[in-house]
Amino acid sequence: MSVLIVIPARYASTRYPAKPLVALKGATGEAKTLIRRSWEAACAVRGVDRVVVATDDDRIRAEAEGFGAEVVMTSADCANGTERCAEAMAQLGGYEIVVNLQGDAPLTPAWFVEDLVAGLRAHPWAELATPVLRCEGAMLDSLREDRAQGRVGGTTAVFGAQNRALYFSKEVIPYTGRGYGATEPTPVFHHVGVYAYRPETLAAYPGWPAGPLEGLEGLEQLRFLENHRPVLCVEVEARGRQFWELNNPTDVPKIEAMMAEMGLA
Repeated sequence: MSVLIVIPARYASTRYPAKPLVALKGATGEAKTLIRRSWEAACAVRGVDRVVVATDDDRIRAEAEGFGAEVVMTSADCANGTERCAEAMAQLGGYEIVVNLQGDAPLTPAWFVEDLVAGLRAHPWAELATPVLRCEGAMLDSLREDRAQGRVGGTTAVFGAQNRALYFSKEVIPYTGRGYGATEPTPVFHHVGVYAYRPETLAAYPGWPAGPLEGLEGLEQLRFLENHRPVLCVEVEARGRQFWELNNPTDVPKIEAMMAEMGLA
């Protein structure tokens, strides 16, 4: 099954304008833009036929083409990354699985995406697959701290039988009132912002109206649930890697510290 990775990137983010062009220093001290680090993460995934950056902004296009990425120009009217991926797929066509590797997750390990594609192939009932990572105590503490400080941090996921998604939230769910040791497994799963779609479902997505839950949470994947589309949560293993998304300016030093600790250039 042929696989296309699309990295959607927009300049005019309400929460963090120009985020794709923010420079992040790696372990060697070399600074690379967020969009470049996301593209390098995508290129490290095995079994992928094509990687493209999808944007509506000439500044992002110039940066991406400057380091050798293929760029697809999309409309400024795309409401989210999934709509941008749908528009890019309509231009490119011919792929059996389309992966949305969001441009704010440069620490996404290649095996997260590989496991995701394998999960979609193994579960014919699923129209969309997305990875979840069981939180250890330290990560859960970070999520709770973000919420306590009024910051939008990571997203959490809950799922039922066959790992079929029940809900995603920017709140920390499910509720657990106890504390956990830094490396102790918890019942909370951090949603990793990567998606693998079947092309017919992705093509249909922009035609569905955004529902009230998507509007409240600001989470594009809730449109699938609100339209009764089956979503597979694929549990992935960290294998000693730290993971965090760039959601706020305060995440920059956190991600740089993680890259330094892991030796990522």
